[in-house]
Amino acid sequence: MAFELQQNLKLQQQLVMTPQLQMAIKLLQLSRLEMVEMVRQEMENNPTLEESENIEPSVEIQQEPTEPPANQEVSIDEKFDDRLDWQQYMDEYSSTGKVHYESESRESPNYEAFTASKTTLADHLRWQLLMMQPSPEEEMIGSLIIGNLNKFGYIEDSLDEIAANVGTAEGKVEQLLLRMQDFDPPGICARNLSESLLIQARRLGIDTPLMTELICNQMKNLENRRYAVIAKELKTSVNIIVAAVEVIRTLDPRPADRYGEDEQVYILPDVYVQKDGDDYIVYLNEDDIPQLHISSYYRNAVKKGVTINRETRSYLKDRLRSAEWLIKSIQQRKRTIFNVMTSIVKFQHDFFDHGIAHLKPMVLRDVAEDINMHESTISRVTTNKYAHTPHGIFELKFFFNSSINRSNGETIASASVQEEIRRIVSSENPKKPYSDQKISDLLVDRSGIQIARRTIAKYRDMMGILPSSQRKQL
Repeated sequence: MAFELQQNLKLQQQLVMTPQLQMAIKLLQLSRLEMVEMVRQEMENNPTLEESENIEPSVEIQQEPTEPPANQEVSIDEKFDDRLDWQQYMDEYSSTGKVHYESESRESPNYEAFTASKTTLADHLRWQLLMMQPSPEEEMIGSLIIGNLNKFGYIEDSLDEIAANVGTAEGKVEQLLLRMQDFDPPGICARNLSESLLIQARRLGIDTPLMTELICNQMKNLENRRYAVIAKELKTSVNIIVAAVEVIRTLDPRPADRYGEDEQVYILPDVYVQKDGDDYIVYLNEDDIPQLHISSYYRNAVKKGVTINRETRSYLKDRLRSAEWLIKSIQQRKRTIFNVMTSIVKFQHDFFDHGIAHLKPMVLRDVAEDINMHESTISRVTTNKYAHTPHGIFELKFFFNSSINRSNGETIASASVQEEIRRIVSSENPKKPYSDQKISDLLVDRSGIQIARRTIAKYRDMMGILPSSQRKQL
């Protein structure tokens, strides 16, 4: 068999993601904090980027007729001419305003310097363990017990496993465990929920025989609110059981929650929507986002007549291109978020006027067609972006809801249906809570919303509302 080389011409279309387009898409889907961190990293890696001083960021985008349409798809021209007049380019993109210096006394304080660090549960328990002046063996056992606590404060491993790891008798482990169960917070170091509640009841001096019986042997009936069944088994009245249950409710089933390691996340809105007469104005929140410009030092370095070796000039051109792509991508991100939020306000005007109950069904395609963008772009823009509205802070994805039919042929958003279910449950008689079927019937009678019982149960679970049997109060 003979082998030979041949040349064939083949024409095909291929989608190419240029570095500029990749940067623009990446910036679109970043959250506000991720955006700030990304810009800071770019400033560290690119010496031609600097942060502008004393420039008030414009929070409302004004679309000028001389600019290209803001509703075009995200794209950035990647063509750069080597004969580009870099001096003219630098003069255009490097306006920094007046230079202003402040003394160190005017700088913002370092809040972390005087903010108390959060004490973890392990640190708190170990401090109490050391206050007991334990022996080396007891300190090792106590450290293993602390290390085996789950997020609720219960021991996950058995005592014989802890004893085997230390190489001691199980009795010593149990003896130290009983002493550690008197630690703060009350109910810590228990082996299960019943033991934790008993520890707290003992600390409060309410560990009566009835209370002990309820906690140890009637937890399943307590969860299902079968007070009549409990009263019959214990040969007492329902009122006494209800009074004991009210006391049990004051106990903490998760003693470790107050020392949870999850930090609170504070949301800073990306856009503000404020009412102005009968209309609403959209503002971009640019606080803490660096206002970038090209460094004047490197601007002067590429001026005509300045002698720069080839490698340095090539490096500077590459960094300047990257800086220009970043600045353009940030501006495109701002325009896209502004256009998307403006379109949302137009579609959801009734929500901004009257609240969640008037939220209309809307999908990504509606906004995409309105501002002439692709649905994938709208999806990226609405992810991890938040808007401050007259009714609170909402993620942009919140405004996109599936539709549910009314009896009169109109449609309503699923979020509005959930809000209506919440109102019905909040107005019910606690002694006779509505069943899921009853809630479905009330939705039809009050609002003409036709929803099956199983859909009511799904929405109720999503909102954290208990079933009617567990909402009932005696």
